[in-house]
Amino acid sequence: MKLIAIALLTATFLAPSTTFSQTRKRSSRPRPAPKTSTPPVSQVRTAGATRVGEQIKLLTQFIYGLGKVTSGIAAADEAARGPEASPAVQQQTQQSKARLKSYIQSFREGLDKLEIDFRNTPELQPFYIKLAGVAAGAATAEEQAAANQFDAAGRSLLNVINRLTDVLVLMRQ
Repeated sequence: MKLIAIALLTATFLAPSTTFSQTRKRSSRPRPAPKTSTPPVSQVRTAGATRVGEQIKLLTQFIYGLGKVTSGIAAADEAARGPEASPAVQQQTQQSKARLKSYIQSFREGLDKLEIDFRNTPELQPFYIKLAGVAAGAATAEEQAAANQFDAAGRSLLNVINRLTDVLVLMRQ
């Protein structure tokens, strides 16, 4: 009996300590997810406007130089038809034409990327409607340059500059 009393007494002391020691379940608190650092809309718009402005600058500088180069190419082509055409001048003219074609191609690629970025960036999508087609204008200029119609290519690039300027004005409102 003494043995039973000791066993009951031990069970009495041990039972409450395990059952009453923790009255509510503890769960690990959900930690707040780390905030992703998305730039504010104004920063995205400013960056987009800056990229449009850079394209305008590059294209206007190119158009300025294109007038001089085009007149030089036209004079060299005219001289190449005459009897005093030297192979060195013809080769230099061909290199100038190839360089112009390469520059126009790189402008088209840059404008393609700009259009894609505007289409895929939610903050810039409202401006994409106005921007859409500038790469196609540059592609037209590229085709005209491939056909050695550099004046027409320059006019096409001027239309591209006009569209880019319209987008920039719209973004600054």
